Amino acid sequence: MSEPITDLVAAAIEAARNAYAPYSGFHVGAALLFDDGAVVQAANVENASYGLSLCAEANAVARAMTEGRRGGLVAVAIAGGKADAAGAIVLGPEPVMPCGRCRQMLHELAALGETDPEVIGTADGSLTRLPLSALLPHAFGPANLA
Repeated sequence: MSEPITDLVAAAIEAARNAYAPYSGFHVGAALLFDDGAVVQAANVENASYGLSLCAEANAVARAMTEGRRGGLVAVAIAGGKADAAGAIVLGPEPVMPCGRCRQMLHELAALGETDPEVIGTADGSLTRLPLSALLPHAFGPANLA
């Protein structure tokens, strides 16, 4: 695994430690890597009204947009699992990948810079790496509104 990817996965795991997940106990972190080397991290935030919960990826996209980032997305790492007694994230056996809503949000950000970022889902001891276009084929985006 290359150093930038290793660092990006570590950033996603670090972000997961900051999740607010009192209901599911499942902490998710996302880290977005941009073409200038910047990394934007975020975690999931649950709510007692489950429908108002926010995914880590959606929070990361919102944070990136708030920072003025419009395109340039080259990779996304997602990590999730239960927190142990010390607060460390224990990754599960299956990779964590973005839900459909988050795939669409990532596509919108990527489309602004005409990129097809690599999406990296983490699991205990392995990674799944796919281009976003493979996770969301035939996506609807800004170009469809022209």
